Amino acid sequence: MKTKWKILITVSVLAVAAIGVWASVVYAQRGVVTVQSGRVVRADLTSQVTASGEIKPKNYINIGANAVGELTEILVREGDHVRKGQLLAKIENVQPLADLDAQKATLSSAEADAAASEAAVKAADQSIELAQAAIEQSKADLDKAKLDYDRAVAQFNEQLLARQDLDLKKYTFESQKAAVPQAEMRLAQSRAQRDQAQANLASSERRIAQAKANLTRFNDILEKRNSFSPIDGMVTNLPVRAGETVVPGLQNQAGTLIMTIADMSLITAEVKVDETDIVNVALNQPAEITIDAVPNKTFKGHVTEIGNTAILRSTGQAASESAISSQEAKDFKVVVVLDNPPEEARPGLSCTAKITTATRQNVLTIPIQALTVRQKGELEPKTTTSGGAQAATKTDPAAEKAKKEEIQGVFVISGGKAAFHKVETGITGATDIEVLNGLNANDEIITGTYQVIRTIRNETQVKVDNTTPEEQKKT
Repeated sequence: MKTKWKILITVSVLAVAAIGVWASVVYAQRGVVTVQSGRVVRADLTSQVTASGEIKPKNYINIGANAVGELTEILVREGDHVRKGQLLAKIENVQPLADLDAQKATLSSAEADAAASEAAVKAADQSIELAQAAIEQSKADLDKAKLDYDRAVAQFNEQLLARQDLDLKKYTFESQKAAVPQAEMRLAQSRAQRDQAQANLASSERRIAQAKANLTRFNDILEKRNSFSPIDGMVTNLPVRAGETVVPGLQNQAGTLIMTIADMSLITAEVKVDETDIVNVALNQPAEITIDAVPNKTFKGHVTEIGNTAILRSTGQAASESAISSQEAKDFKVVVVLDNPPEEARPGLSCTAKITTATRQNVLTIPIQALTVRQKGELEPKTTTSGGAQAATKTDPAAEKAKKEEIQGVFVISGGKAAFHKVETGITGATDIEVLNGLNANDEIITGTYQVIRTIRNETQVKVDNTTPEEQKKT
């Protein structure tokens, strides 16, 4: 036989042998699924809720116009620090100032009338005293005149006194008797004059009270032409200029905003937390805040306020009762106070808060992607007849419903096969999740790929290949 035929036959035999080996290997690996694996490990786990929002001062006040008029003067600039009670801006005040001056004059006139009435009362008191003294004097003179008259009558009867002298004594007595009622009438007149003076004084005092009330009113109207700072803070917004006309707010219309004063001593991050995470957020939980305008820095803080009203994500407005029942995504407002706010913080800066909702020390953890869900019926072994066909069973509605029950768990690699283990989970970290029961430390579990975890069945033979795509490219 020629040499070339010998070579050809040898090559053919080797090829057939190689094909046979390859076929036997493929047949042996039929049904084997390539997977990625990991280990159940003990680690410290932190659960965080991430939300975005903006920097806001804890306390800020919008200074609006309290009167209609031209803004004549603005005494501060945006960014200035102001003190409580400091004058910020002025509105033209010609008419209110004139009204105030006129009311001051009215008050002065009322006070002058009151002073005159008070003097009249004092004069009336003196007149009453004089009238009372005159009455006493008249009564004393009357008593003396009566004694003189009685003595004259006795002397006349004894013929010791002439009738002319008797008549003179009688006339004096009668005259003095008439003087007493006159003095009493003058007393009554003085008392009436005092009552009138007292009434005039009371009227003057009421006019003074009315004038003072009007003066307070006009002074308040004038004060409302000026804007004062109600708190210590910073001017963060100044949308108007001197010369513009400002108006106060009406029932259904907002007034002119002159400026905003913010208390920058207490800075907060007001963020919106997704409705699925808000149940895990509680007061005083620690948080880490990053501000877009202050890169490479993280600030500590804590939760101080949790909103109870849902906010529609599409509009940013509070959801009404009718909107709450909709399927639209919703957020809840959460306020985080910065413990040490930076000096460069300004209202409105975008920020992100990572709120720590729970921590666990030395707990069993697995990668989140390893967790999957299977129906109970998918995990039960299929019964077959002796001929290999699946056994037929009567359809039981309760049993069928039970088979559709979803079970959470992971696939553990045991003896080269994927065995589904039901697990209960705890808190969720950034990449790992806590396992409460169902697994042991160092168990090997299937962690990938996503397609494999989604489709692999219980008791499937598996082959572990943990090479990365970069390593596969190198090989």
